[in-house]
Amino acid sequence: MKTKISKRLSLTWVSLLCISCFFLGAMFNSRFRGSDSGSQLMLHRRDQEVNVVTEEYAHEKKKSQEKDVIQEVLKTHKAIESLDKSVSMLQKQLSVRQSHQQIVDVATTNTSTEGSQRKKVFMVIGINTAFSSRQRRDSLRDSWMPQGEKLEKLEKEKGIVVKFMIGHSAVPHSIVDKEIDSEDAQYKDFYRLDHVEGYYNLSAKTKTFFSSAVATWDAEFYVKIDDDVHVNLGMLASTLALHRHKPRVYIGCMKSGPVLTKKTAKYREPEFWKFGEEGNKYFRHATGQIYAISKDLATYISNNQPILHKYANEDVTLGSWFLGLEVEHIDDRNFCCGTPPVCEMRAEVGDVCVASFDWKCSGVCKSVDRMWLVHAVCGEGDQAVWDAHL
Repeated sequence: MKTKISKRLSLTWVSLLCISCFFLGAMFNSRFRGSDSGSQLMLHRRDQEVNVVTEEYAHEKKKSQEKDVIQEVLKTHKAIESLDKSVSMLQKQLSVRQSHQQIVDVATTNTSTEGSQRKKVFMVIGINTAFSSRQRRDSLRDSWMPQGEKLEKLEKEKGIVVKFMIGHSAVPHSIVDKEIDSEDAQYKDFYRLDHVEGYYNLSAKTKTFFSSAVATWDAEFYVKIDDDVHVNLGMLASTLALHRHKPRVYIGCMKSGPVLTKKTAKYREPEFWKFGEEGNKYFRHATGQIYAISKDLATYISNNQPILHKYANEDVTLGSWFLGLEVEHIDDRNFCCGTPPVCEMRAEVGDVCVASFDWKCSGVCKSVDRMWLVHAVCGEGDQAVWDAHL
């Protein structure tokens, strides 16, 4: 009996022990799994944090790279702008040098002196003329303009150069060019310009004359005159001598005419809009029949001729070049006396005019027929220019 009871107890304890071990194993296994899940969770969180940090780093790096690219683009843009400015400046310098070389070439053709040294004179007078104006030129030669030996003597002894200025035709070696060559061989009183003749090219011709004359002669004054204007050379020289110590002078009969806009107008200004509202007038400028400028102004034209703008009217064009400069405008009405009886009455009292012409004709009306008459009654006398104190 006792043995049976002991066996039962042993079986009971064995069963309890097995059940206990099962629960202990289950508990241990549960804890191990929980610990393993926690570790996996921690690893997952760490991986997420690493990914976030990596993404932020990549984003910041990308922004930095983009910023660097933008800075490089800006640097390249600035470099291109600087290069453009340098190229533009070099182009302007090249243009000026080419223009200067052209002036020197023209001067070499026109000057009769050897070497590159300019001849020093008091004033250079360029009489604007055209191929068709042979009779006008003859009327001046027969009146106030010296000829032959007297013309050469005037330049040597008084430093006064008087030349008809003319360019060439659009067709090289044309008949009209040959006629001028023949006339020049006879009178030796032409100054040939590297310029294509034409009425609407007068502004360009004026610029070419001053630039070429400066390269040929070292004069105190440069004068432009139309070939239908009467001039007293002695009075002109004496008048200019009064201003010889002024650096920048612009002398003539100053005017301010209306800016013409109608297409049918003779002196229409195509760029009229630059002068303000319709009905406005031009700025003050010397009338184109005759005016004089000092050496500094002629040199200014020569040095800047590639960038000097040309308007339709030559006298307006010249006046525009001096706007904004320290230039003394001298309005001398002796440069625009009327023809007889106006200039005649002044000559009778010894107060001869520098120049005479008719405003309505923009020169002496019917100058070919009347120039000798104007000279006879308004002239200063042949000796006056030789007695002028320069």
